[in-house]
Amino acid sequence: MKRFTILANESSFRGDSFGVKCLSRDVQAFYHEDYFPGNNWKTTGTIENTICTLKNDITPYTPVILQGACNRLAQILRIDLPQILKATGLAQIRVCVTPRAKKEVHYRPDQLYLRATIQAVVQSLAGFNDGTHDIIRHTDTKTTHRARWGYGGDGRMPYAGITSDTCTLSDEIIGKDILLIDDLYTKTVNIDEDCLQALIDKGARSVYFYSIGKTLSRY
Repeated sequence: MKRFTILANESSFRGDSFGVKCLSRDVQAFYHEDYFPGNNWKTTGTIENTICTLKNDITPYTPVILQGACNRLAQILRIDLPQILKATGLAQIRVCVTPRAKKEVHYRPDQLYLRATIQAVVQSLAGFNDGTHDIIRHTDTKTTHRARWGYGGDGRMPYAGITSDTCTLSDEIIGKDILLIDDLYTKTVNIDEDCLQALIDKGARSVYFYSIGKTLSRY
């Protein structure tokens, strides 16, 4: 596992509100492995393949392949999450998940395995509270990883405030120490920064971030 810092003064958006600062504070962040864009997603066992498989929105994957990706993710989380808890110095931390781009009725259950796997692991580990359904998308946004090819769908690209505008945030967030998890962090997308700010605005006591992969070539 590796660490980095999401800097408030570098969290400007490149979507509808280019140049609008999002984060009100720096956020300590963690990730499992560098993500290399390219053809690695075709190789089973790579971090790129695991993330792509769990999205399950381009290539239709069989239940066996999907279960394999869930197992790989669970193994990663069981290693990394206890290390994050130790690094923060907290006794308890509530785990939230960055929601997918569209409201949930537009996804099949097998397209929500990332969150389901995170939930199962969190429920099995001491020191973690399940907040995986604390942020629920009620209005579509564009799917950022497909928008560049014209398949982003309905809605708007990330802009400062889009999480609060398009999601319901649980009151369980208030006063809690929160770890926000996403599959992939890409600096130029900024949806994770916006989601972190939404947690801060909702009243989280502290916020941390963790992603399975972190895009390497966009830095």
